[in-house]
Amino acid sequence: MKILVVGNGGREHAIVWKLKKDDPSAQVFCAPGNAGTAAIAENVAVPADDVAALVAWARENRPDFTVVGPEVPLCLGLVDELEAAGFAAFGPVRSAARIEGSKSFAKEVMAAAQVPTARARVVRSEAEARDAVSEFGVPVVLKADGLAAGKGVMVCLSQDDVETALRDLFSDNRFGAAASEVLVEEFLEGEEASILAFVDGETVVPLASAQDHKRLLDADEGPNTGGMGAYSPAPVVTDDMLAVVESQVLRPVVAELSRRGISYKGVLYAGLMLTATGPKVLEFNCRFGDPETQAILPRLATPLLPALQACRAGTLSPDLVAWDPRPAVCVVMVSGGYPGSYRKGIAVEGLDEAATLPDATVFHAGTAKRGGVVTTDGGRVFGVTALGETLKDAVAAAYRAVVKIKFDGAFYRSDIAWRALARKD
Repeated sequence: MKILVVGNGGREHAIVWKLKKDDPSAQVFCAPGNAGTAAIAENVAVPADDVAALVAWARENRPDFTVVGPEVPLCLGLVDELEAAGFAAFGPVRSAARIEGSKSFAKEVMAAAQVPTARARVVRSEAEARDAVSEFGVPVVLKADGLAAGKGVMVCLSQDDVETALRDLFSDNRFGAAASEVLVEEFLEGEEASILAFVDGETVVPLASAQDHKRLLDADEGPNTGGMGAYSPAPVVTDDMLAVVESQVLRPVVAELSRRGISYKGVLYAGLMLTATGPKVLEFNCRFGDPETQAILPRLATPLLPALQACRAGTLSPDLVAWDPRPAVCVVMVSGGYPGSYRKGIAVEGLDEAATLPDATVFHAGTAKRGGVVTTDGGRVFGVTALGETLKDAVAAAYRAVVKIKFDGAFYRSDIAWRALARKD
């Protein structure tokens, strides 16, 4: 079996790792990959967003199946182009990927499907944004409508935060075309959770719950990031709540897209706020979450590829997905300065030592290999994941591996899974 995985982050390393774990004989390629994927697969020097070059590579190398990891190539229509060229691919087509590519489109779909979500206004100027902020009051959330590498959401807890967000969005044009439209959204209180599901156009099979940690610092302080860690399952998501999310969020959205002539096939990710009045959608993503995937896939007890193939074929069934009962924790290690500016090319030590620890796996997110040495190559550098008999055990195992890994400026949160641990205590 020849499989191409598109992307270069921790999510893609986790996907490659799971595919090879399920079938060591599989020939797996990763485009462009990182130092971690290079150790277990063959990296391909093609950027994830170069649709034409990826299709050309497929024509020459004839993969049996392609798994598209990041949102950008999905929104650019990579799956459409691969399928048109005769290659089987996992992920939503361009029209379906708009559920992440345009937050205003997602709100429109949710409204039509009667999915619970925050009130919002779409604005196109600073003056309109200020008017909407006055309507909703502070705290308030401002979001770039388009893709902004996970950094286009600004939770404003004070008027100073609002001024900074308005400057980033309008005066400094920090997000470019992604902020040609901006959503001003009411602030929701509660606990966040991530629910991912496999979808085959009609059938929806939820995956194990997870909780991400967006803020840079312990106790959920500091700026928003792409994710500082995750754990699965999230105790706050009970079986009853998961059933509510499936019936009131996931299925209605898939049905509404189908009503519009859009068959959603792939992973549908619902980022939720669990409010006092029930779960409400913060955002949808059209792909596996990062770093949630690094906590979820190690718990997947069934092979990954058959489920992905069933999504594409329209033959998805719940029996394709079963879970290891042990919880998993992923701690993200980042470069100094992240989510702002940071250096690249810093040598990493301790990876071999971390690899010897039981139940721990180091997923590379932003790494490269230069002269035989693994170096940093991004803001989020590693996702260190561990399983444990209890959540506390998993946390301890993950941090035992984290402290083995060293590079200049390395930073990580010390409290991943703190909400769940506090709940258990």
